[in-house]
Amino acid sequence: MLQSILFALLLVAAFGFFTWQVRKIRANVLVGRDRDMSGHPAERLRKTLLVAFGQQKMFKRLTPALLHLVVYVGFWVINIEVLEIVIDGLFGTHRFLGFLGPVYSALMATNEVLAALVLVAVAALWWRRNRHPPLKRFTGPELRMWPKLDANIILYVEVVLMAALFFMNSADIRLHQVEGKALPGAFPVSYFLSGLLPTNVGTLAVLERAGWWIHITGIFLFLNYLPSSKHFHIIMAFPGVWYSRLVPQGQFSNVESITHEVKAMMDPSYEVPAAPLGPDGSALAPMPFGAKDVEDLPWTNLLAAYSCTECGRCTSVCPANLTGKLLSPRKIIMDTRDRVEEKYNSPLIFRPNVYGAEAKHEPITDLANATLLRGKVTPEELWACTTCNACVESCPVNINPLESIIEMRRFLVLEESAAPNSLNVMFSNIENNGAPWAFSPSDRFNWADDLYVKDLTLVPAAV
Repeated sequence: MLQSILFALLLVAAFGFFTWQVRKIRANVLVGRDRDMSGHPAERLRKTLLVAFGQQKMFKRLTPALLHLVVYVGFWVINIEVLEIVIDGLFGTHRFLGFLGPVYSALMATNEVLAALVLVAVAALWWRRNRHPPLKRFTGPELRMWPKLDANIILYVEVVLMAALFFMNSADIRLHQVEGKALPGAFPVSYFLSGLLPTNVGTLAVLERAGWWIHITGIFLFLNYLPSSKHFHIIMAFPGVWYSRLVPQGQFSNVESITHEVKAMMDPSYEVPAAPLGPDGSALAPMPFGAKDVEDLPWTNLLAAYSCTECGRCTSVCPANLTGKLLSPRKIIMDTRDRVEEKYNSPLIFRPNVYGAEAKHEPITDLANATLLRGKVTPEELWACTTCNACVESCPVNINPLESIIEMRRFLVLEESAAPNSLNVMFSNIENNGAPWAFSPSDRFNWADDLYVKDLTLVPAAV
């Protein structure tokens, strides 16, 4: 009874604490601009099943995809045993799902095999991330201090959780063998390990309970660590993919107010819609063009920031980054997440990217005047982008760094007139000549006249 009470308190505390953190993250996401993402449920479901559940885009790189798949499948299947542990902990039962018989045996055997494969995959992933020299996409100025440590912490936690699971099952098998009882289920790995344990009943009972508590407590701690970690993507990838763009890649969004102005210029009969009204009936202040800070970005961009796996696939294929320019699409997404947490709700457990001798950014004390643009992302990074969509295509969870880049560029051009000189010359030519080039519209077809004259010289003289 006492164990059930302690477990119930632990369960309520773990999920209550996790819910509190998730509510803070939800509030961060909702500070973004409103965007209607309703409709097309069938297409969104298909994309979520393929990309988020099916890991479709991961398989562009086979080796990490297979390793990730083992950990991913193991995570979901082993949760069946976690469900059983929760039921046993609340009601004082033992192996509650054992009544399923052969089905239970198949489930437990699958759990054991997957847990062993997870340990192998985690060792391979640890080596890939920490080998010397490291893979290029695991380096970069945005991956100082915390992101590297965070990745390794998750791998170490996986090892501890799987080891505790084997420890629990092995001690349980040995205890039932010593007592001459039958244990429901099939445990191929733990059965082999059980022979290494002592035969004392009291010791085995303590070892089994220790493995049980370490495993479930570790899972609860891991659950509450996730909101402070890049591994929160194991939850956020699903809504992130669901709300990802359905329009063709490279299709830019239009500024609604400018669209109305152009339509009115082209058609004098066009009626510009009235400005939206606030709750008190007064006209709302006009929205700024583009994005200067996180609240100027659509909420879907902020959701994407919490879906980021920090895998670096976007940066590894970015032509600007490959040629030595400052742009890193991964950094744009990470900076967005850091900024919204800095300005609104920070993770409850850690603030790893704000403080520390090797933090990515100096601590900002003047939050009222600090912004995402220039505070974290420089114009030089933004103008290095070629808008090729390579980052969008490569992201395994359908994040679109290009959209945030374009929105911040819009602010520079339309609000600050801070475009590079080469672009300002082009803008001036378009305004004055109707084309990007510095030629008068009356001279636009001179090339055709020249070509006509040249063609005449090639016509043979009449006989």
